[in-house]
Amino acid sequence: MGQIQGIELFHVALPTRREHKWAGLTEAIGGYLLVKLTDSAGTCGWGEAPVLKDWGGDWGRYFGESPSTTLAVINEHLWPAIRGIEVADFAELHARMDKAIKGFPYAKASLDIAAYDLAGRALGVSSATLLGGFARKNVMVTHSIGLIGFEEAEREGVKVAEQGIRTIKIKVGVDPQRDVEMVRRIREAVGGEIELCVDANQGYASPREAIRTVRQMERFGLKYVEQPVEGMDRLAEVARAIDTPVMADESAWNSRDALEIAEGGAVEIISIYTTKPGGLYRAAEVAAVCRAAGIRCNVNGSVETGVGNRANVLFAAASPVVTLSCVVPVSTPAERLGAGQVAGIYYRDDLLREPFVVEEGAIVVPTAPGLGWEVDERKIAKYLISKQK
Repeated sequence: MGQIQGIELFHVALPTRREHKWAGLTEAIGGYLLVKLTDSAGTCGWGEAPVLKDWGGDWGRYFGESPSTTLAVINEHLWPAIRGIEVADFAELHARMDKAIKGFPYAKASLDIAAYDLAGRALGVSSATLLGGFARKNVMVTHSIGLIGFEEAEREGVKVAEQGIRTIKIKVGVDPQRDVEMVRRIREAVGGEIELCVDANQGYASPREAIRTVRQMERFGLKYVEQPVEGMDRLAEVARAIDTPVMADESAWNSRDALEIAEGGAVEIISIYTTKPGGLYRAAEVAAVCRAAGIRCNVNGSVETGVGNRANVLFAAASPVVTLSCVVPVSTPAERLGAGQVAGIYYRDDLLREPFVVEEGAIVVPTAPGLGWEVDERKIAKYLISKQK
């Protein structure tokens, strides 16, 4: 095996299909940082840091990150620490990164994901193989409806159901009365066969408000309620008071968080990211805790471009504990985007050469080396804001 010898950093911004927001978010999605790592043989791998300044976990304890902070952390601390490391030595990669600087999991994740992509390509195997193999060959997709108006949400719900989506997540947490009405209207629009879940992104002011609101929603049939309030203890209070399972997202970043949730015994589901823990290597630790504790999981993210979304799909495919439908984009370049295609689509273009293939509401997982799909550097040049070598 060779050594990791080169790095390039690209700040890009993709055009969105429509505005996609959730409670607490104050910036547009899609303006993220890409990482390209190259080894001594010239093989390369790609990663992504889908950083958001408003995204920092309970009480901001993990802090927000941005493209500029990620650039600085990688250039000043992480890259000097990992340069020259052996390809596929993921344990050493993380040991060096954690010694170089505390925190900044998204910056670390971008390097970890690029390293997995690079290692898989260098070895001629799928990155899923490096994670333990394929637990499944298809990953079911949940489509997320952001904070939009009633009529637009109803139309979108009907379209994605017609296009094969079986689970819809509705962003709530802004106003209880509005939220209950939104769930009612989408349920009536899509019918009883589609599974609905809601995500408040910590938006409710108190456990009491969350409990009262969710109880009104429950009559319309909910698969789960995601992060209704901020704080693990308050999340557990809501979970014990309602019938619908509660999912932890902002409260669950790493394996230690997962262990605390397991010890609390109230929250039944954890949403695993490839980014919040610091990459695929650390995400596997979260999955191991959840599997041991009997906690169900899905894979979620920050609406990555196709570069980072490849890691989401491969991780879901390689993780036995990820049994729930995943909130991941259906990454599709503009040339392959069908007229009226909405299901899983958040951007009007993407950075991959080929689109994700979807069959019966599920992404077909490729077995090609690395993270499977090829990155289109022409598209990166098209949507480039800045580049550093």
